[in-house]
Amino acid sequence: MKNEEHAFQTIQKQLKAGTLKGAMAFFGREQYLIDWAIGAIVKKYINPATAALEYSKMNGAEVTWQDIQSSCETLPMLSEKRVVLISDFGPLTGAKSKNIGEDEEKALADYVKNLPETTLLIFTAEAADKRKRLYKAIADCGGAYEFGPLSRALLTGTIEKRLAQAGKRARSSAISAFIDHTGYFDKDTEYTMFNLENDLKKAVAHAAGEEVTAEDFLGVVAGNIDTDVFAMLDAVGRGNKPEAFLRLHNLLDSGENAYKLLSLICSQFEIMVSARELQEEGATVPAIQKTLGVHEFRLKKALQCSERYSVARLKEILAGAYEVDKNIKSGLLDQRLALEMFVAEI
Repeated sequence: MKNEEHAFQTIQKQLKAGTLKGAMAFFGREQYLIDWAIGAIVKKYINPATAALEYSKMNGAEVTWQDIQSSCETLPMLSEKRVVLISDFGPLTGAKSKNIGEDEEKALADYVKNLPETTLLIFTAEAADKRKRLYKAIADCGGAYEFGPLSRALLTGTIEKRLAQAGKRARSSAISAFIDHTGYFDKDTEYTMFNLENDLKKAVAHAAGEEVTAEDFLGVVAGNIDTDVFAMLDAVGRGNKPEAFLRLHNLLDSGENAYKLLSLICSQFEIMVSARELQEEGATVPAIQKTLGVHEFRLKKALQCSERYSVARLKEILAGAYEVDKNIKSGLLDQRLALEMFVAEI
């Protein structure tokens, strides 16, 4: 299946071709890339000498319909276009606005269809309600761009580019370990390109030579509890109990809640059991992923960890995890001791 073009790539192409027009909606998780897109548009169309007059920025929570119309109708003097930015615009998400009622929203939806050719009107939001009349009008007359997470290939390419710009390089295995450790692709993660850029700068500064190693990357990234639990279970599966205990103690000493850790361990073994059962029935990895509804990375890690055990043994370990959870909650065992005993017995 061919990967879809990311919004930032579409913006790049349209900027180069000069085909951006009308009203645009920028929304999605990657605010970093939204900021990049706005900056690129301003750089192309706005004369720095008159930027204060021809680039208008308004708060979506405070702006009125009249403010938007008035700003859009003003002609540029020395710039190719006038750019009007309405940030965090609630009506785009379907939220109510104290200054934009239903009538004003309808008027705005009609207005974007006849926006002056000299104006680029940009709305930003964390998400968008694609059923809304305003969203449909913007999508039809200008463009709606969803800045979701990058694909693994794009993220890897971005990291390689940033490293090259800093005069550094890294092996693909080190970059892959870095990406996995950040938890960028985990469900409900809060790790975005903003975090990635900061961690990359720290890794570059941490590296002793031209090559940024896996140790440099992992040494500066706080990491992700889900990934750390997998690493601990993987160490157990490899028979390396000292490493497993070290990882367990690092997690506990970092302040992670024992209940949360145990919940994740149970969740991982539940995935292992279900994935292995489906695999033994002949299901492919994509089919298993669709059935279980888990991220590809998490599924592959689960299958990798589970291959050292039989399905029967995985079920025994899972039953043991449930028993530990019960003993902790009933007060029979100290949280730390119970987790140590569980890891020792796997």
